[in-house]
Amino acid sequence: MEMLVTALICLPFLWAIFPALIHHSKCRAFFVYLGCAIVMILSIITAVQWFMAGGQTLNFSLPYQETFGHVFLVGDILLMFFIIYLCAKYKKTIISLLTIVSTVVPTVLELAGPKIPNNYTMRFDYLTMIMVLIIGIVGTLIGVYAVGYMHGYHIHHHKELKDRRSFFLAMIFVFFGAMFGLVFSANLCSLYFFWEITSVTSFLLIGYTRTDEAINNSFKALWMNLLGGCGLAVAISVGYLWYGTVNLFDYIDLVQADPTNIRNMLPIACLAFAALTKSAQFPFSGWLLGAMVAPTPSSALLHSATMVKAGVYLLIRISVAMADNYVGNMVALIGGFTFLAASCLAISVSDGKKVLAYSTISNLGLIVACTGCGYEETIWAAVFLVIFHAVSKSMLFQCVGAIENTTGSRDVEDMQGLIAIFPKLAVILMIGIAGMFLAPFGMLISKWAALKAFIDTTSVYVSTLMVLFICFGSATTMFYWTKWMSKILGASPREKSRDLTKKNEYISMFFHAFMMVALILGFPWLSKHVLKPLSNDMFGTATQVISYQNMIIMIVLLVGIFVVPFVNFVLTKGQKAKQVITYMGGANAGDNFNFVSSTGDPKEMHIANFYMEDIMGEKKLFTPAIMISAFIIIVYMIIVIGGAF
Repeated sequence: MEMLVTALICLPFLWAIFPALIHHSKCRAFFVYLGCAIVMILSIITAVQWFMAGGQTLNFSLPYQETFGHVFLVGDILLMFFIIYLCAKYKKTIISLLTIVSTVVPTVLELAGPKIPNNYTMRFDYLTMIMVLIIGIVGTLIGVYAVGYMHGYHIHHHKELKDRRSFFLAMIFVFFGAMFGLVFSANLCSLYFFWEITSVTSFLLIGYTRTDEAINNSFKALWMNLLGGCGLAVAISVGYLWYGTVNLFDYIDLVQADPTNIRNMLPIACLAFAALTKSAQFPFSGWLLGAMVAPTPSSALLHSATMVKAGVYLLIRISVAMADNYVGNMVALIGGFTFLAASCLAISVSDGKKVLAYSTISNLGLIVACTGCGYEETIWAAVFLVIFHAVSKSMLFQCVGAIENTTGSRDVEDMQGLIAIFPKLAVILMIGIAGMFLAPFGMLISKWAALKAFIDTTSVYVSTLMVLFICFGSATTMFYWTKWMSKILGASPREKSRDLTKKNEYISMFFHAFMMVALILGFPWLSKHVLKPLSNDMFGTATQVISYQNMIIMIVLLVGIFVVPFVNFVLTKGQKAKQVITYMGGANAGDNFNFVSSTGDPKEMHIANFYMEDIMGEKKLFTPAIMISAFIIIVYMIIVIGGAF
């Protein structure tokens, strides 16, 4: 197993050399497809072999661990100098201070500080298995999609930009390697190394086009994530100086052994702070919104399989150490507030990618809130939310990117009647949207489980606030998804036109749609054989959060969702439809899209959604949301730091 894990971490880094050096389009595409296939197969083999061997938690070190330790140490220093160079190049010198602080302090302690006993550096358990499959399947499918998308991006739509596809595709493989290393790491020094690689890689992908907007947004992402890196650095330093360990699970055990000792909460608080930045929670949401300037594959990657998932992964890891304490309350309140605020902001925008971005922040907020409560039920909900969100959001970003490449617009208002113009894209988009808020898809079921857990929590004021957050946040979520779905299903005056979506893009999107359906059908199996053992590992107990009877009802609902429309299609196929002339506020011109007004003027029908910008617009809510969330974090961090010293 150690060799498989080593290969899974190292192979993507090495494979990135191929797309980086190969500039012939077809040859490069072949190596990207081959690399994605190898990474996917290797991740599945690794997960299945561990599961079939009994699914026992494995604590181990990589072969030649000492050599890898030196590589990580040198890598940290090289990353620091690379960031300093970029900051100097673009005159963002102040940002370089963050990387200097976060790198120099733990490096000095590692080289000259107190010696700590050799311990295991890697862990493989059920949570690791889930993350490996998300990265290895969802992530690699995005890599496959990226080949066709980036071809159209440069050849058809952005000829003015320098073609740097080799660099872009290489960075995707670097992301895979960094994420695999991160989710396996039990040692915080190695976790920090991979954590910083994801920060730098996201910076490079966001700034891909090298426009002024892209550069500014990439640096926003960099400094916010480097701020989180400082939190990790403090946690490592505290471990060296106070506890003689930098093992993540030793930190968790310290809090569980003495839950009332605030001193033991300090490293957990620092790790939670780092995770909040990476998972784009308020007040750090701006970097993920700015990431929209990047080509769609990078957005799909950042929002689904990598980057933000690193943040929520770490919070799930430390969740048992946050139950009913100051750190948990901070995380829960930030997550719940972000869930509601981002949902409200999503109502006020019509840019498809921006709706998806706010939706990502919102759903991550719900996951974060679940981890903050730290109960078995909330972690059950959080893990299912991670799984369904990864598949659904990856599919949605890919579909919106394909629509933009085909129609020249990603605005929701321009998707009127998409079902009649581009039916394949419309069906994929609708499955993705349904997966985000309709029964029996896992997002809605997980929200129900989270709501039940919040009601049962022992902290009255946190319980009350969380119930309000999830109720109103879910209501606003339904509002913006319903608006979008109605647009897709509406009538359109336009006729069918050529679909420019490549076959490899459709392969990825159809596979995502298949996975969405398969996850629902496999919901009972996942709950019994994956989530219950995961709960047992983390909490020592495993209860059935949702009864099997309810799960069977979910499957029946799923069958109904797809069978009824299919039967209707079969029965009505070939029948001639009779057009019905509708009242349009004037004399219908005969096509249901044009009419003559009472003044005799010709008018064209225009249907638009209501966005409530004056009530929920970014100018109204975004800054207050940042201020409120920043206040919550500052207050709780002062309490923990003050109590520790």
